[in-house]
Order: sequence, then C-alpha cells, then structure tokens
Amino acid sequence: MTDTPEAWPESLPVAQVRIARPTDRLAAVVRFYVEGLGLRELYRFENHAGYDGVMLGLPGAGYHLEFTTHADGSPGDAPSAENLLVLYFSGESQMYDVAQRLGDFGVEPVAAENPYWAEHGGLTFPDPDGWRVVLMPRPVF
Repeated sequence: MTDTPEAWPESLPVAQVRIARPTDRLAAVVRFYVEGLGLRELYRFENHAGYDGVMLGLPGAGYHLEFTTHADGSPGDAPSAENLLVLYFSGESQMYDVAQRLGDFGVEPVAAENPYWAEHGGLTFPDPDGWRVVLMPRPVF
C-alpha cells in the first residue's frame, strides 16, 4: 500500500491529533474559541492532578485543541506573533462569516507579522493569550 495525500503515511499511522496549550485565562480562551470562533466543546475535566482543562474541536474529526490551567499557574502568553493556528475555508464567504462573528464578539483583526497571510487574503485575530488565529479563504493544496 502506498501513501496518499489524503491519508497519514504508513510509517506514522496516527488516529488522532491534539494540540495542547496552557493558559491562566481558561474561561476567556474557551469563550473566544467557542463563542467567537465557533469551535465546539468536546470534553471538560477538573482537578486532574491539579489541572482543569477543556478540549475543543469538530465532532468526528481527528484533531482537537486542548487548553489547560494548573492550580499553581499556567502562563500561556504567546511567545511571538508567529505562533499561529491557521484555519482554511472553502471560500471567502465562509471565512468572512467567521470574521464577522469574531468582530461581533469584540475581537478585531491585527496585522500578521508575515505578509504572506494578508497577501493571500487571510485575516489574523488574537486570542486572549495573544496567540493568533489566521482565517484563510481557501486551502493551500
């Protein structure tokens, strides 16, 4: 069997991907990604070895975002403006619908550090920790 662009390589048969990040602003971060961006809360846990956390994503998909906070503190500020989550849409109208919802939510776009994103129609929004979400109007491939 050969690898295809639609499947994980045979040498890395991954079934699911989660990106996890700490934050001291758990409620605000979850609110941004759920109410502002439109992701769904998939699971929540409390006091697991001092951690509280929330997993967000799209049901049935093999990828999630996990945000955690620890009782002793969990600084999650973005280390640079180039730490990005990029979401690709199937067209400009879908992207602008989400951009409008973020605007209604009170989040304004910011200039991307890398001009590539704006040159290709992208809009960049900061989350409460300063991590950036780039909305792109169409997939790369």
